Amino acid sequence: MIPWLDANSPFPDVSQALTTDAPGLLAAGADLSPERLLAAYQRGIFPWFSEGQPILWWSTDPRMVLRTAEFKVSESLRKTLKKVARDSDRWQVRFDSAFEQVMRACAAPRRDGPGTWISEEIIAGYTGLHRQGYAHSSELWLDGELVGGAYGVSIGTMFYGESMFARVTDGSKVALAYLVHFLRQNGVELIDCQQETGHLASLGARPIPRKEFISHLQKCIVMPQIRDWCPTAPF
Repeated sequence: MIPWLDANSPFPDVSQALTTDAPGLLAAGADLSPERLLAAYQRGIFPWFSEGQPILWWSTDPRMVLRTAEFKVSESLRKTLKKVARDSDRWQVRFDSAFEQVMRACAAPRRDGPGTWISEEIIAGYTGLHRQGYAHSSELWLDGELVGGAYGVSIGTMFYGESMFARVTDGSKVALAYLVHFLRQNGVELIDCQQETGHLASLGARPIPRKEFISHLQKCIVMPQIRDWCPTAPF
């Protein structure tokens, strides 16, 4: 059994997460206020649930992470990045100019899946974090239209990736490449990817023990916040 949280309940220790049936499931309930979300991320916990379910809180073991120094740039992505940097009249990469728009694009139905877990409740919680300076978006624009992006949560020198989308080839990867480059320049060594997927592995992500992940984030979340979010070209 997992505990049910009310508005004032603290999170249980991540060591209490399930190891069978739903590995990593820690608790249910509470809310998605910016304060609750911050408390979760500071403890290595994240929300993930489908429509019709209560809010479910997870802390997976192992944890999928991307070390910024190990981000893999394929030859095709390298060519796309150079094209974006070269043709600045048509292409632009921006941070935080359309955070909610990025979230809603990530929430849109996809050709390879039935739907999304990014509900209106999720959007409200993370846009609240964005207004407080803890959630950020990386955006790719083509001729003034948003065509790719990624967003996540930043606490100190810890970054938690949430979701990406693309409307053109490599759109999400370009946004991610600029984000990874910026984070590495600002002392971020590790990006939390939460879920283990083949796509993330192709970009250089790999699983590490939860204990190692928690130890790393505890050192990072007490560092000063990154303030000047301004993209620069990776090449």
